[in-house]
Amino acid sequence: MTKKIATVFIFLSISLASMAQTPGDRKLFATFDSMLNKLFKPDGPGGTALVSRKGKVIYKKAFGMADLELNVPMHSDMIFRIGSITKQFTAVAILQLAGKGKLSLQDDIRKFIPDYPTQGHTITIEHLLTHTSGIKSYTGMPVFESMMRKDMKPQEIIDVFKNEKMEFAPGTRWKYNNSAYILLGYIIEKVSGKSYEEYVKENLFIPAGMTNSGYGNELRIIKNRAKGYQENNDVYENANYLSMTLPYAAGSLISTVEDLWKWNQALHSHKLLSKTWLDKAFTAYKLSTGKSTYYGYGWAVNPVQGSTAIEHGGGINGFLTDAIYLPAEDVFVAVLSNCTCNSPDNMVLRMAALTINKPYNYKEIVIDAVAVKEYAGVYEAPDGEQRVIRAEGNKLTSQRASGTQLRIIPYQKDKFFFESNDLITIQFVRDKSGKIEKLEYRSRTENSDWIKTNTPIPAEKAEKKVDKAILTGYAGEYELMPGFIITVTVEDDRIFAQATGQAKNEIFPESENRFFLKVVDAQLEFFKGADNKISHLVLYQGGEKVEGKKIK
Repeated sequence: MTKKIATVFIFLSISLASMAQTPGDRKLFATFDSMLNKLFKPDGPGGTALVSRKGKVIYKKAFGMADLELNVPMHSDMIFRIGSITKQFTAVAILQLAGKGKLSLQDDIRKFIPDYPTQGHTITIEHLLTHTSGIKSYTGMPVFESMMRKDMKPQEIIDVFKNEKMEFAPGTRWKYNNSAYILLGYIIEKVSGKSYEEYVKENLFIPAGMTNSGYGNELRIIKNRAKGYQENNDVYENANYLSMTLPYAAGSLISTVEDLWKWNQALHSHKLLSKTWLDKAFTAYKLSTGKSTYYGYGWAVNPVQGSTAIEHGGGINGFLTDAIYLPAEDVFVAVLSNCTCNSPDNMVLRMAALTINKPYNYKEIVIDAVAVKEYAGVYEAPDGEQRVIRAEGNKLTSQRASGTQLRIIPYQKDKFFFESNDLITIQFVRDKSGKIEKLEYRSRTENSDWIKTNTPIPAEKAEKKVDKAILTGYAGEYELMPGFIITVTVEDDRIFAQATGQAKNEIFPESENRFFLKVVDAQLEFFKGADNKISHLVLYQGGEKVEGKKIK
């Protein structure tokens, strides 16, 4: 691409955004510009962003570079791998087939894959859609790293995980699961008689008018395709190779911000699904216990500043993506990034909140020391996990299980936000007599209620001293999933962890091999292999534990 052509693309992108502006929107768009310019540096990997309101695109821009080696600037119609945003396309395909009577969401998957070993359980298509199947996710298996460069057919991928022990009984827990969507893609092929690629093109892309979307393919020449990057010790690298046969129906698709907007428009005008089926997709699934999972069919269902939001992000080698829709306000936001070093998820959330004029800019209010003590106590979740709220003077902290003690700041009566992340809030709920009976914890990935107990508040966790030689042994890179790495470094006598697309943070020892963060409620534990060397770590966060193999 010549410099002249690139300049024209940038001019067109800026012009489109400018044409949509009204005097009242100029401040909003200037805020978007400021936010995105901080995320995407002009000479680094970049991204594209689009915001629509009431069915019209009001903001569409590009930032940073599409190709660092060839010095190609990003433009707003660049094509990206969208990773797990793919899952909503797979879900809609399944719902289309269900609407035609070709399958039922309550069908046992053995109806379509007779030899699948369900280990005495009934696993339904709905369990696959909602991440409640209990099947082992293949991307979390140690063998996955050795598969990454290998082209595989869907049946071959299924053979990798099908004999793994079930992690829980179907419908009893929620755990994000890529294997489930591999199975859904295979079922689409069996029922429709078409390949997954053919089905989504003919039944989703073409009807939605998505002319710049498709199935990822590294051999095919795809014009305007952005190159993917990763960061290693503050140096950009080309993303690790991944055969696009492997993500398949869980994460193989490529698209643009405008095509994703067209997709959203087509869905909500019911060109692709009836309102009945679409409503089902956007309804959070409930476990057999009655607990909400806050996930429907291919979308997460969570509030943004009190407004219902339908959202999904994606992470895949070289790319991080996110798109969100607020139905009541008819606001859609998408941000795509071509580096796993630039995560757009919090950005999308903040942009959506700004667009509906409910920004995340809480103002701290003052509560006296007597009132603060009323909130202190031990709160318990339905699964037995405990959260401790401590009062010191007129300040409060929250500590989950053996996690980090974090300050929470009041912004309204009984409402607090976390000092470390104002996208996470706690609201204390009172009974009819005015006594606090529970707290509601709300974040992007978790909504949970915790009942106040009479359990005494335990002593605070103290930091331990660990020898620098031991800390140095933990340094390295740990891959939790494709494209998501935790890099551990040691500086003087301090140890730090940096997750893909996030800031570097110090971690603090609570034992020789277990550490906690102070900026978020999370812990890291390191483990040795048979050779007595560090082989992997486990991240504990949000009630889940994720293993990361040491790769460097």
